[in-house]
Amino acid sequence: MEMDSENYGCSHYRRRCKIKAPCCDEIFDCRHCHNDSKVICSVCNTEQEVQQTCIQCGVCMGKYFCSKCNFFDDDVSKNQYHCDKCGICRTGGEENFFHCDTCGCCYSKLMKESHICIERAMHHNCPVCFEYIFDTTKNITVLPCGHTMHLECVMQMERHFQYSCPVCSRSYCDMSQVWEKLDQEVASMPMPEMYQNKMVWILCNDCTETSEVNLHIVAHKCPSCKSYNTRQTRGGTSSCANITERVR
Repeated sequence: MEMDSENYGCSHYRRRCKIKAPCCDEIFDCRHCHNDSKVICSVCNTEQEVQQTCIQCGVCMGKYFCSKCNFFDDDVSKNQYHCDKCGICRTGGEENFFHCDTCGCCYSKLMKESHICIERAMHHNCPVCFEYIFDTTKNITVLPCGHTMHLECVMQMERHFQYSCPVCSRSYCDMSQVWEKLDQEVASMPMPEMYQNKMVWILCNDCTETSEVNLHIVAHKCPSCKSYNTRQTRGGTSSCANITERVR
């Protein structure tokens, strides 16, 4: 059921759910609302309003302190910075990143001229582990198609020989050697004479072109970009199934 999110959530996030903090068992609109509470100095145990320096013993409670996020961290080697548009603190140094308004997140400046904009690109769950990407503490990678996911999830996919984006199915690495092996396999397995002129329509997941090609039980090659990352859209389904049974 669709509902207007403007009436729900808090100043940090518009959403129709709350969180139950495991540390105090209290319910908040988000983790930032949770952090808007009070802090307790670990040195003198004084409870106080959120601030960088303890009002009792004067200790610095975090060399990096963000008054907007109420975030503390003594490890300044992370080069933390607060992005007003993201609404959270990030690591890596503000001078090394830019905020893309379309994607709704910060990217390395090395990608500024080449990245593909996707509406709210990081405001979703990782398509592999389903953890929310936007404020994750894990390393994120941006695939050539523009979709984002955890780097460790990409590596896990590769261990299972999966080399295409789980969102749009576009290949995210150089597959030319794989396509060459498929060329050899297709050439070594000619179709029966009665099916040699059978044509089917395919959609290429890599270049999005639609083409009519010869039916083959191994794979269908895109004539535009030479990729085998294609799917059959119409024609030849029943015939292909019968051929597969005879080959077995």
